[in-house]
Amino acid sequence: MDFQEQDLENGFESIDIRQYLALFWQWAWLIALATFLAGLAAFLISQRMTPVYSASTTLYINEAPSTKATDYNSIITSERISGTYSKMITTRPVLEAVANKLGIDVESFAEDVSVSAINDTTLIEITVDSTNPELAAAIANELTTVFSAQIVTIQAERFSVSKESLQKQISDMEAQIDQATADLASESDAGVRASLETKITQYRSIYSNLLLSYEQIRLSEAQTVSTVMQVDPAMVPTKPISPQVFRNTALAAMVGFMLAVGVIFVIEAVDDTLKTPDEVKKALGLPVLGVISKHSSEDGKPISSTSPRSPVSEAFRALRTNVQYSGVDEPIRTLMITSTDPREGKTTVVANLGVVFAQNGKNVTLIDADLRKPSLHRKIGVPNRSGLTSLFLRDQETIENILQKTVTNNLSVITSGELPPNPSELLGSKKMGTILTKVHEISDIIIIDTPPALAVTDSMVLLPYVDGVLLVIKPGFTKANGARQVVEQLRRSNGKILGVVLNELDMTKSRYAYKYYNYKGYKSYSKYYSHEKDLG
Repeated sequence: MDFQEQDLENGFESIDIRQYLALFWQWAWLIALATFLAGLAAFLISQRMTPVYSASTTLYINEAPSTKATDYNSIITSERISGTYSKMITTRPVLEAVANKLGIDVESFAEDVSVSAINDTTLIEITVDSTNPELAAAIANELTTVFSAQIVTIQAERFSVSKESLQKQISDMEAQIDQATADLASESDAGVRASLETKITQYRSIYSNLLLSYEQIRLSEAQTVSTVMQVDPAMVPTKPISPQVFRNTALAAMVGFMLAVGVIFVIEAVDDTLKTPDEVKKALGLPVLGVISKHSSEDGKPISSTSPRSPVSEAFRALRTNVQYSGVDEPIRTLMITSTDPREGKTTVVANLGVVFAQNGKNVTLIDADLRKPSLHRKIGVPNRSGLTSLFLRDQETIENILQKTVTNNLSVITSGELPPNPSELLGSKKMGTILTKVHEISDIIIIDTPPALAVTDSMVLLPYVDGVLLVIKPGFTKANGARQVVEQLRRSNGKILGVVLNELDMTKSRYAYKYYNYKGYKSYSKYYSHEKDLG
């Protein structure tokens, strides 16, 4: 027992990477086509898209001296300032001011401006996207200018009221000092002059205090106002940021590749046809006695007769041997061959199996019991003027009269004859049993060709008269459910199913050929004998 059989017995199926590689190779045309078309579509669309340019500038937040510190709270404050300024740059007043200076509509670029604070720094990056590279750079630079001016204006407004009030008080005090000084100069009375001098001294003290307060406010303003500076001006971009033709093409090609692979796995998953001997064993519980590859023959004649040294003929001989081993205890003298559906090649199997049995020295009689659409006479190359139905219709007709010799020694055939209206009744009658008994007297083995078992009951009514049944299955064509139903019908009718023949296996062109990667030696054998035939 090999490892694959052990895996099946343990309830799971081994995964062979070579089968997946062979599967991809069989579908390589679809994968290549989907990849190419997806990439080509993305390339053409990208080429027709309007290029978009991106200009960026970097701003530096010059923090006020009073806020510069190294403690944790100061760091958090700096990050919050950066985040706040980033939001403020994209506010409506700033954008409208930029639009007015550049003479453009604010709606034309409002959605194309993005601002982000650079982590762990006091830097802000402004990015502007536009189909016009010069306009993108102009907007980015103008944003810096407008925003810097607005920041200065906003922060200056915090001290303007106090400064204006002090300035007014200073001006008033200067006026009073000047008035008192003038009065002192014109006064001659000593007492009045002493009073004026005292008042001037008081005014000058108050004036000094006002000046000191004014300077303190100015110092406070200088220490608490943060400014914004442009450290990296926006340059006119020369290369567009989109469309990125190469990236779009590569991504689309990758998507096309993945879709193709997905479609392949879906096709394989929903395909319920039988393809390999392992699938037949698993689905039907029957052994595969022969694997016949797809072939052509001269004038439709059996290849076992026209090319006896071909690999296909060898496959039919292997099938013959397996049939013989199936009847070691009870020799198979009457063999019925049927299929699930039409076009599975059962008549081809009947003709070739009859030839290889005859070549083995057996007296073989082929009977065409397909009384609905007979074709065995064309395969063998004999007329069909009279045949099996003649024995039912005319009592004076004998086996010897309808039995036809073929070009192959020891091989005879009884064709179908005229098509009756009631095939099932004829084949299930006692007369049929009598006919087979008489044919046994002159034959070592009888091979019966019957209609597809799934459509009609002709095969079932013949079961009491046969020793074994071969079921022909066409890989990639025969449905598993249909084959399973036929097997159940045969077993309910007490039919002895010897096994299955996989017919018309195409290992070069069929989409399930990857499952037969281990049959490559068979192909080499075919090439060898084909060459030998050409030389002969």
